[in-house]
Amino acid sequence: MQDMLTIGEVAERSGVATSALRYYEERGLIRAERNSSGHRRYARPVIRRVAFVVFAQRVGLTLEEIGEELSKLPEDRVPKRGDWMKLSKRWSARIDERIAELERLKTGLTDCIGCGCLSLARCKLANPNDQVARFGPGPVVWNGGG
Repeated sequence: MQDMLTIGEVAERSGVATSALRYYEERGLIRAERNSSGHRRYARPVIRRVAFVVFAQRVGLTLEEIGEELSKLPEDRVPKRGDWMKLSKRWSARIDERIAELERLKTGLTDCIGCGCLSLARCKLANPNDQVARFGPGPVVWNGGG
């Protein structure tokens, strides 16, 4: 087991807690070998896989989806830049959807909080389909009317 890293070294290099690394291993996202004393040892490329997992989670993929994506990487060699690019290309639509969702949320919050009228008539979060309109204008829910 030449050029192998301990779990502590992988944690330090990746910025991921050792408990998370154990969990990723349990879920099949990364692999470790055991030395003669039973301690985990990781091949250096595992750091890239851990970075991929962290990034994928930030994009919003579940661990199951991440596992599916990682299973598309070659088993017979260290993944190259092109391999990683193929995976990340598949995320472009997902990232665009996430950006659009966040923009809608930002706009919704700005309209709701930023308008200054305190009316729930337009609020899609607190008053969907303007259900409180029958109680009158203004912040009727906050005034105890809704």
